[in-house]
Amino acid sequence: MPRIEPLKPEEMVGFEEQFERAEKDGRAVPNFVRTIARRPEIAKAHSALRTAVIGPGTVSAELKNFVAQVASASAGCNYCWAHNADFAEKMGVPDEKEAALWAYETSPLFDDAERAALCIAQGAAQVPNAVTDQDFDELKKHFSDEQIVEIVSVIALFGFLNRFNDTMATELETQPVKAGEKHLAAHGWHVGNHAAARDPR
Repeated sequence: MPRIEPLKPEEMVGFEEQFERAEKDGRAVPNFVRTIARRPEIAKAHSALRTAVIGPGTVSAELKNFVAQVASASAGCNYCWAHNADFAEKMGVPDEKEAALWAYETSPLFDDAERAALCIAQGAAQVPNAVTDQDFDELKKHFSDEQIVEIVSVIALFGFLNRFNDTMATELETQPVKAGEKHLAAHGWHVGNHAAARDPR
Protein backbone atom coordinates (compact mmCIF):
# COMPACT_ATOMS: atom_id res chain seq x y z
CA MET A 1 0.00 0.00 0.00
CA PRO A 2 1.20 3.54 -0.69
CA ARG A 3 3.40 5.21 1.91
CA ILE A 4 2.05 8.65 0.92
CA GLU A 5 -1.56 9.03 -0.16
CA PRO A 6 -2.00 10.33 -3.73
CA LEU A 7 -3.81 13.63 -4.08
CA LYS A 8 -7.46 13.65 -5.10
CA PRO A 9 -8.16 15.23 -8.51
CA GLU A 10 -9.82 18.26 -6.93
CA GLU A 11 -6.66 18.90 -4.89
CA MET A 12 -4.49 19.07 -8.02
CA VAL A 13 -4.91 22.67 -9.12
CA GLY A 14 -3.07 23.27 -12.39
CA PHE A 15 -3.28 19.63 -13.52
CA GLU A 16 -6.76 19.80 -15.01
CA GLU A 17 -5.46 19.26 -18.54
CA GLN A 18 -3.89 15.93 -17.55
CA PHE A 19 -7.18 14.68 -16.12
CA GLU A 20 -9.08 15.82 -19.22
CA ARG A 21 -6.58 14.07 -21.50
CA ALA A 22 -6.70 10.90 -19.40
CA GLU A 23 -10.51 10.86 -19.43
CA LYS A 24 -10.53 11.32 -23.20
CA ASP A 25 -8.10 8.38 -23.57
CA GLY A 26 -10.15 6.22 -21.19
CA ARG A 27 -7.40 5.83 -18.61
CA ALA A 28 -6.56 6.97 -15.09
CA VAL A 29 -4.01 9.62 -14.19
CA PRO A 30 -1.22 7.46 -12.68
CA ASN A 31 -0.82 7.44 -8.92
CA PHE A 32 2.81 8.48 -9.48
CA VAL A 33 1.57 11.81 -10.90
CA ARG A 34 -0.99 12.19 -8.11
CA THR A 35 1.75 11.63 -5.52
CA ILE A 36 4.55 13.76 -6.97
CA ALA A 37 2.02 16.55 -7.52
CA ARG A 38 2.35 17.31 -3.81
CA ARG A 39 5.35 19.26 -5.10
CA PRO A 40 3.94 20.80 -8.31
CA GLU A 41 7.30 22.27 -9.36
CA ILE A 42 8.91 18.81 -9.35
CA ALA A 43 5.89 17.24 -11.07
CA LYS A 44 5.93 19.80 -13.88
CA ALA A 45 9.72 19.62 -14.31
CA HIS A 46 9.49 15.84 -14.51
CA SER A 47 6.68 16.05 -17.07
CA ALA A 48 8.76 18.33 -19.29
CA LEU A 49 11.78 16.03 -19.04
CA ARG A 50 9.65 12.95 -19.76
CA THR A 51 8.21 14.61 -22.86
CA ALA A 52 11.70 15.48 -24.12
CA VAL A 53 13.08 11.97 -23.46
CA ILE A 54 10.11 9.73 -24.35
CA GLY A 55 8.52 11.91 -27.03
CA PRO A 56 9.44 11.78 -30.73
CA GLY A 57 13.19 11.70 -31.27
CA THR A 58 15.93 9.81 -33.08
CA VAL A 59 15.14 6.39 -31.56
CA SER A 60 11.90 4.47 -32.20
CA ALA A 61 9.14 4.58 -29.60
CA GLU A 62 9.14 0.77 -29.47
CA LEU A 63 12.84 0.54 -28.65
CA LYS A 64 12.56 3.27 -26.01
CA ASN A 65 9.69 1.34 -24.43
CA PHE A 66 11.74 -1.86 -24.38
CA VAL A 67 14.71 0.01 -22.88
CA ALA A 68 12.40 1.35 -20.16
CA GLN A 69 11.02 -2.13 -19.46
CA VAL A 70 14.41 -3.81 -19.24
CA ALA A 71 15.85 -1.02 -17.08
CA SER A 72 12.85 -1.13 -14.73
CA ALA A 73 12.99 -4.93 -14.46
CA SER A 74 16.74 -4.80 -13.84
CA ALA A 75 16.22 -2.18 -11.12
CA GLY A 76 13.41 -4.26 -9.60
CA CYS A 77 10.64 -1.67 -10.02
CA ASN A 78 7.43 -3.61 -10.65
CA TYR A 79 5.40 -0.37 -10.89
CA CYS A 80 7.31 1.01 -13.89
CA TRP A 81 7.79 -2.42 -15.44
CA ALA A 82 4.02 -3.01 -15.52
CA HIS A 83 3.25 0.51 -16.75
CA ASN A 84 5.62 0.09 -19.68
CA ALA A 85 4.19 -3.33 -20.57
CA ASP A 86 0.78 -1.62 -20.64
CA PHE A 87 2.16 1.17 -22.86
CA ALA A 88 3.68 -1.44 -25.20
CA GLU A 89 0.28 -3.10 -25.58
CA LYS A 90 -1.35 0.26 -26.36
CA MET A 91 1.41 1.00 -28.91
CA GLY A 92 0.56 -2.22 -30.72
CA VAL A 93 3.71 -4.18 -29.87
CA PRO A 94 2.93 -7.81 -30.81
CA ASP A 95 2.43 -10.13 -27.83
CA GLU A 96 5.10 -12.51 -29.15
CA LYS A 97 7.73 -9.77 -29.21
CA GLU A 98 6.74 -8.59 -25.74
CA ALA A 99 7.09 -12.18 -24.49
CA ALA A 100 10.46 -12.55 -26.24
CA LEU A 101 11.85 -9.39 -24.61
CA TRP A 102 13.19 -11.45 -21.73
CA ALA A 103 15.19 -13.54 -24.20
CA TYR A 104 16.35 -10.55 -26.28
CA GLU A 105 19.93 -11.85 -26.40
CA THR A 106 18.93 -14.90 -28.44
CA SER A 107 15.44 -14.26 -29.84
CA PRO A 108 15.28 -13.86 -33.64
CA LEU A 109 12.62 -11.17 -33.06
CA PHE A 110 15.39 -8.78 -31.95
CA ASP A 111 18.18 -7.49 -34.15
CA ASP A 112 21.75 -6.70 -33.13
CA ALA A 113 21.01 -3.00 -32.62
CA GLU A 114 18.13 -3.75 -30.25
CA ARG A 115 20.26 -6.29 -28.37
CA ALA A 116 23.02 -3.72 -27.90
CA ALA A 117 20.59 -1.12 -26.51
CA LEU A 118 18.87 -3.59 -24.20
CA CYS A 119 22.20 -4.87 -22.88
CA ILE A 120 23.06 -1.29 -21.91
CA ALA A 121 19.63 -0.86 -20.26
CA GLN A 122 20.06 -4.05 -18.25
CA GLY A 123 23.57 -3.14 -17.07
CA ALA A 124 22.99 0.56 -16.45
CA ALA A 125 20.01 0.01 -14.15
CA GLN A 126 22.04 -2.15 -11.78
CA VAL A 127 23.92 -0.88 -8.73
CA PRO A 128 26.82 -0.70 -9.19
CA ASN A 129 26.53 0.05 -12.90
CA ALA A 130 27.38 -3.10 -14.89
CA VAL A 131 27.91 -1.52 -18.35
CA THR A 132 31.33 -2.39 -19.79
CA ASP A 133 33.45 -0.71 -22.46
CA GLN A 134 32.70 -3.69 -24.70
CA ASP A 135 28.95 -3.16 -24.23
CA PHE A 136 29.37 0.47 -25.24
CA ASP A 137 31.54 -0.38 -28.24
CA GLU A 138 28.76 -2.67 -29.47
CA LEU A 139 26.19 0.12 -28.96
CA LYS A 140 28.32 2.51 -31.04
CA LYS A 141 28.26 0.09 -33.97
CA HIS A 142 24.52 0.66 -34.35
CA PHE A 143 23.68 4.12 -33.01
CA SER A 144 24.89 7.69 -33.46
CA ASP A 145 26.11 9.73 -30.50
CA GLU A 146 22.77 11.58 -30.50
CA GLN A 147 20.83 8.31 -30.41
CA ILE A 148 23.02 6.98 -27.59
CA VAL A 149 22.29 10.10 -25.52
CA GLU A 150 18.58 9.47 -26.11
CA ILE A 151 18.80 5.79 -25.11
CA VAL A 152 20.79 6.50 -21.95
CA SER A 153 18.41 9.35 -21.10
CA VAL A 154 15.52 6.86 -21.13
CA ILE A 155 17.43 4.66 -18.67
CA ALA A 156 18.25 7.67 -16.48
CA LEU A 157 14.65 8.94 -16.54
CA PHE A 158 13.44 5.54 -15.36
CA GLY A 159 16.15 5.51 -12.71
CA PHE A 160 14.27 8.44 -11.15
CA LEU A 161 10.88 6.78 -11.62
CA ASN A 162 12.08 3.40 -10.33
CA ARG A 163 13.51 4.86 -7.14
CA PHE A 164 10.53 7.15 -6.51
CA ASN A 165 7.83 4.54 -7.03
CA ASP A 166 9.57 1.69 -5.23
CA THR A 167 10.36 3.89 -2.23
CA MET A 168 6.85 5.37 -2.09
CA ALA A 169 5.23 1.94 -2.72
CA THR A 170 3.05 3.73 -5.28
CA GLU A 171 -0.19 1.82 -5.79
CA LEU A 172 -0.49 0.23 -9.23
CA GLU A 173 -3.60 1.08 -11.17
CA THR A 174 -5.93 -1.60 -12.54
CA GLN A 175 -4.80 -1.58 -16.18
CA PRO A 176 -1.04 -1.90 -15.52
CA VAL A 177 -1.77 -4.72 -13.06
CA LYS A 178 -3.61 -6.56 -15.84
CA ALA A 179 -0.70 -5.97 -18.24
CA GLY A 180 1.75 -7.23 -15.63
CA GLU A 181 -0.27 -10.37 -15.02
CA LYS A 182 -0.70 -10.98 -18.76
CA HIS A 183 2.81 -10.25 -20.01
CA LEU A 184 5.25 -10.25 -17.10
CA ALA A 185 4.22 -12.71 -14.39
CA ALA A 186 5.97 -15.57 -16.19
CA HIS A 187 9.19 -13.53 -16.00
CA GLY A 188 9.12 -12.88 -12.26
CA TRP A 189 6.86 -9.83 -12.07
CA HIS A 190 4.49 -9.49 -9.13
CA VAL A 191 2.56 -6.53 -7.76
CA GLY A 192 4.53 -6.62 -4.50
CA ASN A 193 4.43 -3.45 -2.42
CA HIS A 194 2.45 -1.71 -5.18
CA ALA A 195 -0.76 -3.52 -4.22
CA ALA A 196 -3.89 -1.54 -3.39
CA ALA A 197 -4.48 -0.62 0.22
CA ARG A 198 -6.60 -3.22 2.02
CA ASP A 199 -10.08 -2.25 3.11
CA PRO A 200 -9.85 -2.16 6.94
CA ARG A 201 -13.47 -3.28 7.36
